[in-house]
Parts: sequence; C-alpha cells; structure tokens
Amino acid sequence: MLEFNLTNHFLIAMPAMTDPFFAKSLTYVCEHNDQGAMGIVVNRPISLTLSELFAQINMPLKPTELEDVLVHFGGPVQTDRGFVLHDEGGPWQSTLHVNDKIGLTTSKDILQAVGEGQGPRHLLVTLGYAGWSEGQLEQELADNAWLSVPASEHILFDLPPEERLPAAMALLGIDYATLSDEAGHA
Repeated sequence: MLEFNLTNHFLIAMPAMTDPFFAKSLTYVCEHNDQGAMGIVVNRPISLTLSELFAQINMPLKPTELEDVLVHFGGPVQTDRGFVLHDEGGPWQSTLHVNDKIGLTTSKDILQAVGEGQGPRHLLVTLGYAGWSEGQLEQELADNAWLSVPASEHILFDLPPEERLPAAMALLGIDYATLSDEAGHA
C-alpha cells in the first residue's frame, strides 16, 4: 500500500542529480500509485515549435498565437510520442484526469481541436514522459534526489519555462542556489 501520494505535486531535482535527463528539472507528477509513477518534465523546452510539430503530423494550426510556442522534453520514456498537459475540458479520447482541473491527453483528437482553435485554454505539449517503477520514486526520495511540493497551475501554465523551477522552490521557501549538493539526514 502506498504511504503517500505525489499525484499533482512537483518534483524538484536536487543539485546532486547528475542524470542529464533530470538535472535542474521540474517534473509534474501526473500519477502516483502502488505500481509506480509517471510525470512530465515542465521546464525543458526543445527547439521544436508547435507550428513545426503540426506540419510534421500534417495538421493545420490556425490559432497563430500558438505557432511559436515551444514543445517540451517531457522525459526519457516514449520520446517519439506526444503528451498534452492541459487544463480540464473537452471530450478527449485518451485522458488521464490528474485532478478536477488538470488532465494529460495522448490522443490525436486534442491536437486536432488545438489546430482548429477549439483546444484547452492552457496547454503544454511534450515529447516523452518520466516514469518510475514500483517503489523507485519512493527510493529516490529517500536518497534525497528530489524535493516535492504540491503543484501550482499558475506555475505550470502561466510562467515561462525558465521561471518554473525557481517558482516551485519558492513554494517551499527555498532559493535553489542555497541548496547543497551534499545529502544528509538530521
């Protein structure tokens, strides 16, 4: 049985994190249960814009304000697959409802709706996701690889990517620059 549930929490990589996929990352946990966890890295834009992505999948993108929005690296698992983190709404075919305000959709119908200007108001499109097997995330937390804090929709959808990690740290009352890369227990 799961002792704690980090669904709808941010994971903040500790300074000692050397894994290049997660160093200085902010990950939003979309699901955490006794079988493992999955999340989306939310502060790693890549050089692919939504207009380029939509051109690659042969879909029109009519809202011009979205053309230059950057796609993000969501994590090292299934990097050839798109994931759309969004505010709730819409009858998408394949949505994981994180809570009553946020969903994660993997079906193409959400991209069609976005291209037609009918998609969710707030969204973050990623390639790939982060995944942990049963007990793995709990062990990484015990090893001081991550800090966790309840997530904020404002940080997810309103702030630019480079401001998300410091803003999540501020929720804990900590400045990232003051963290030590040495782990310890009191």
